[in-house]
Amino acid sequence: MTIIQTSDAPKAIGPYVQGRIANGFLFASGQVPLDPQTGLVVGKTIEEQTTQVIKNISAILAEANISADAIVKTTCFLKNMDDFVAFNGVYATLFGEVLPARSAVEVARLPKDVLIEIEIIAAVSSK
Repeated sequence: MTIIQTSDAPKAIGPYVQGRIANGFLFASGQVPLDPQTGLVVGKTIEEQTTQVIKNISAILAEANISADAIVKTTCFLKNMDDFVAFNGVYATLFGEVLPARSAVEVARLPKDVLIEIEIIAAVSSK
């Protein structure tokens, strides 16, 4: 198994890693809208926070040399399901024509009281 760690995504703030490759898949820990350099929450709106989450996910994918097209499953945690349409508009920018399976749920609270957290599973190329 390979651990994925990049300074371009927020450091783990607990006993976990940013990502781990096992059995042909990258399992990435949930990403929240933290600035990788400062550790501070980025943005106040769902659009701003989702944009930062996508940047963090993209950094982990880049470190693993995997494209967003390889994402097969996402789980999205929203603080407020009323933000779903606005969230979707930004979330869609991560993907091209190839879309992953997805779950999206409303939760009572997220770390640092952010509005969004997204975790991914991506296939690793056998090339």
